[in-house]
Amino acid sequence: MEPETPNAADASATTFDSFGFDPRVLSALDKLGFKEATPIQAAAIPLLLTGRDVIARARTGSGKTAAFGLPMLERVRDTGKGVRALVMAPTRELAVQVAEAIKTFAVGQNLGGVTLYGGSAYGPQFAALKRGVPIVVGTPGRLIDHLDKGSLDLSELEIVVLDEADEMLRMGFIDDVEKILAATPETRQVALFSATMPKEIRRIAEKYTDEPHVIEVESEGHAVDHIKQGFIKVPQRFKPDALTRLLRAADGAALVFARTRVGCQQIADGLNKRGIAAEPLHGDLNQSARERVIGKLRDESVDVVIATDVAARGIDVQHLSMVINYDLAENTEVYVHRIGRTGRAGKTGRAITLVEPRERRKFSFLQRDLKGALVEEAVPSDAEIAAGQRTVLKDLLLARLEKNTDYARKWIAELTEGEDAPTLEDIAAAAISVCANDRNTYLGEANTDLPRWARPPDRRPERPPREQRPRHDRDGGDRGGDRGDRGGDRFGGGDRFGGGDRFGGQQDRGPRNHPGRGQPHPRSGDFVEVFLPVGREGGVRAGDLVGALCNELDIPGSSIGKISLFDRKSFVGLPKDVAQHLVRDLGSIEIRGRQVPVSAARPRMQDRPQFRDAPPRRYDDRRDGPRRDGPPPRPGGDGAPPRRSDGPPRRGEGPPRRGEGARFSKPKPHRKGMPWKKKRD
Repeated sequence: MEPETPNAADASATTFDSFGFDPRVLSALDKLGFKEATPIQAAAIPLLLTGRDVIARARTGSGKTAAFGLPMLERVRDTGKGVRALVMAPTRELAVQVAEAIKTFAVGQNLGGVTLYGGSAYGPQFAALKRGVPIVVGTPGRLIDHLDKGSLDLSELEIVVLDEADEMLRMGFIDDVEKILAATPETRQVALFSATMPKEIRRIAEKYTDEPHVIEVESEGHAVDHIKQGFIKVPQRFKPDALTRLLRAADGAALVFARTRVGCQQIADGLNKRGIAAEPLHGDLNQSARERVIGKLRDESVDVVIATDVAARGIDVQHLSMVINYDLAENTEVYVHRIGRTGRAGKTGRAITLVEPRERRKFSFLQRDLKGALVEEAVPSDAEIAAGQRTVLKDLLLARLEKNTDYARKWIAELTEGEDAPTLEDIAAAAISVCANDRNTYLGEANTDLPRWARPPDRRPERPPREQRPRHDRDGGDRGGDRGDRGGDRFGGGDRFGGGDRFGGQQDRGPRNHPGRGQPHPRSGDFVEVFLPVGREGGVRAGDLVGALCNELDIPGSSIGKISLFDRKSFVGLPKDVAQHLVRDLGSIEIRGRQVPVSAARPRMQDRPQFRDAPPRRYDDRRDGPRRDGPPPRPGGDGAPPRRSDGPPRRGEGPPRRGEGARFSKPKPHRKGMPWKKKRD
């Protein structure tokens, strides 16, 4: 069947009163502020009310939950006990979100429901299912568990909904989905909602639906015109600086996407070190911790969340103004799901993608699929960040004037009394300064130039010819001036989030000096080694050690000498004074979230005095004999007999072979009774 694309103009004029909903549902919608139906709601609700199977393709945040939730309530309100409606969601967060939305729609109705997902106790779920709740929302894995245990009976099911079907396919739940659908009666109604429509989803739709009505809200599957999309070309080691600048210039909450759980945690830790409150959201967190993070984002107690693709499913926050792809999405479908977290409920949003040089080919495929929707942008300069922060502060002050300020005005009158009292202008300046300091807002003149790495080639300062440059600039001294300009002055930070493993692998190390020019050589006597009882088996890399030492000791990365990393231990070369301070005063450093003791390393064998200056060891023909300058003499006196020209040397000629010579006078004879040791012919 050909898909139907509803007319947006007609859909926008459709009100919920025209659907004939129960007055209690209309009252709940009115309290929620729902007046007019969105295009997907206007197209899907009438079909679902008549019992037709529906396959709907619409972007994330277009109002799909109400599109299937409202007809579901109409269908199950007058039925008896038992499960009448089932909603499958790919993640726990999305399942909880859908259940809460349906609960708000059903205010005033005696309809029970239960949310089934992994990580929660079975006891309350068993009790709810035993009572016979009509609505069940769950993830495929936990639904399968209840089916196997016999606690979930779908024999009386009337409607089943697959929400975010393409995401369930991507997460590998498609076999579980088919098993659940096979356990439902053939007379049930099916509603499938998806942002994209892969071939596997189409196959399932054809197999488990009966003459479905296909709806496409947008004519293009990847339509995200309501979101302003951009990208920034940035080298990998400067991505932390770019992320910091974007977040400090953002107005509202932001969601940052990382590829892995470890990277997600490291980005959050790094932002917190830079003074930006951020919370990680990934699969290693238990359910209560994940719900706590989402709750903080919704009540605006935290403005930045670093999330993985799986954990971010189900985040529905109206004030989320920006999505930042710190790591490039794997494909176009994942990208569309990511940026769909912003620009929800008819609002506009913004999405920024950080693109590394090695990812340009992969990024070109994304641009091709989205028809060039992403526009190249530049990172905000210090001046732009400061101007944006001052604008936010100004809006807060003006908004405060609309509220009751009588107590403040009375106190100002008391402050201005007396001969030496400050003026109103002085008091206002002091108050604004305090507010700016609390909000980390810079009021001075900020640099208008972009960081060095972000400047286009024509704006970078030209270097004189090689023969006209100072010698230290020709052979590796200060390459291009102050390194702080590369990472940003005030707003970009200089510590690269304090790590060298995840965040670029390098530190903002100041001028790079060669050994002997202001910095001791790592192999000189000014360097000593420290010992750390952690290694590769603990997931520690050289970058972890560099980042931890630079953070704890406040030293540039160029001050760190050779790093020897083993399975369960590590050795790091440091200047003597730095090593003494580390061992005596600190005693430990934090590496990957845990305190690791540090001690002075014992000299290794090759560095001990008795071995350091010893001559190279020669071959010794006797275990306890004197050391000789060359190989031992061959049998026959001082001179060696000439070798045969027609074959190898005879036994006894040349250096002894293994098993011969000083320790063993002759090879062991063959022992009888050992068939696996056969005599040579």
